[in-house]
Amino acid sequence: MGNSGSAVKVCTDHQGGINWLSLSPDGQRLLTGSEDGTARLWSTADSQCHGHFQGHESYITFCHLENEAAFTCSADHTIRKWDVMTGQCLAIYRGHTSIVNRILVAKDYLFSGSYDRTARCWSVDKEKQIQEFRGHRNCVLTLAHYSSRDVLEEEEEEEEEEEKVSRDLLVTGSTDCTVKVWWVSSGRCYQTLLGHTGAVLCLILDAPNRELFSGSTDYTIRTWNIVTGEQLKVFKEHQGSVICLELVNRHLYSGSADRTVKCWLVDTGERIQTYKAHKHSVSTLKYHAGILFTGSGDACARAFNSRSGVLQKIFRGHKFIINCIQIHNELLYTASHDGTLRIWDIRGICKRNKRRLKKERSAQGRGSQKGSLSRLFNNKVGCMVQRENGE
Repeated sequence: MGNSGSAVKVCTDHQGGINWLSLSPDGQRLLTGSEDGTARLWSTADSQCHGHFQGHESYITFCHLENEAAFTCSADHTIRKWDVMTGQCLAIYRGHTSIVNRILVAKDYLFSGSYDRTARCWSVDKEKQIQEFRGHRNCVLTLAHYSSRDVLEEEEEEEEEEEKVSRDLLVTGSTDCTVKVWWVSSGRCYQTLLGHTGAVLCLILDAPNRELFSGSTDYTIRTWNIVTGEQLKVFKEHQGSVICLELVNRHLYSGSADRTVKCWLVDTGERIQTYKAHKHSVSTLKYHAGILFTGSGDACARAFNSRSGVLQKIFRGHKFIINCIQIHNELLYTASHDGTLRIWDIRGICKRNKRRLKKERSAQGRGSQKGSLSRLFNNKVGCMVQRENGE
């Protein structure tokens, strides 16, 4: 059973709830976007606030951090780009006519999804809209991006001659119950994925395997072939909306309003584990070193052994829902609607888990060696014996 942990540090600089937390690719900085209309930049080395980005006229819904630039989107209908070193606003992207609730940065593109029912593509370096994706009947909640080079064979690419200029595709999930795939260069809808009967809240892409996973308020997760648009599997065991997804080594983790996380084998669709103990919806999750970390509407973060499902630790201290978590250098960062960023030391859990994994591997190795000797003996005497231990 898990024990309660106390935070190493509590950062209280924001004057409103923190809606999102982003970690830079080099792991040196964190960015928080808040209800107070500002974003703050934090160093992972000393946990101090080293930047305060002000300029939005309403609350920040989402943020994204690169090594040298930060991006924020807001209920003021705009997206802003910031210089990480100076805090200066480098660009304002205008065009949406309602709340911008999600952004995604890929290559030289900036993508955005809005309550105005559109997604848009912008040039990162210029305050210029490149493309508008119009076709959803309700707001666009979630985004994913990939290149057709990642999924199409050469002969299939030749069939898409009109899209030769750019092979980038944008995936959008909407409250209209659909997922759409768009050619970035033309704005043309390549696929509409039909099957969900509720809003699509989360997407996760596995381009090398040509698969897309979508979670919905209809309580299901669906797997799609992103080339053909075919629905491959439906995962149905949740009893509430599917809020967040994480894909690790062909294992899919899903967090739900039913207060559980479930682990599924992607290749078979089998549910192999359920992680309980949450007293409210699971709002965010992150896998790290054999441990599943979750954030919940009950204001607690939790750590589970990903294999056994055993609760290893509860992180208490927040007052309201935990909206986002990040992990770096065996520190857990949790951002909450209570306006605080809390930092927790998870070295002890990680160490224990590494020891456990080492023991398991050692036991498996001994079992394998024993099995080999046994098979050798059975072959000599001409017997074929099936054993329950997999020999």
